Amino acid sequence: MSEISKEQVKHVAHLARLALSDEEVEKMTKQLGDIITYAELLNELDTDNVEPTTHVLELKNVMRKDEPREWIKSEDALKNAPDKKDGQFRVPSILE
Repeated sequence: MSEISKEQVKHVAHLARLALSDEEVEKMTKQLGDIITYAELLNELDTDNVEPTTHVLELKNVMRKDEPREWIKSEDALKNAPDKKDGQFRVPSILE
């Protein structure tokens, strides 16, 4: 990749809604250029026999299996409800 220009830095700063002074543009141009140069070193690595990965750590699901089972009956759930109507909990209205 070619060197990053001041115009590119200003364009990216504009897209990110950043107000950069001329001094900051100079500094960012050098820093971003250094980052790109360092990242280009990765192109020199031999990755022919390296299997692609999506995560560096092995991930596994720690959730329990979702299996149907007997659940509480609605009558039992409503047994201690302070206010109920038509088989449902009744709560105070929060909208006027």
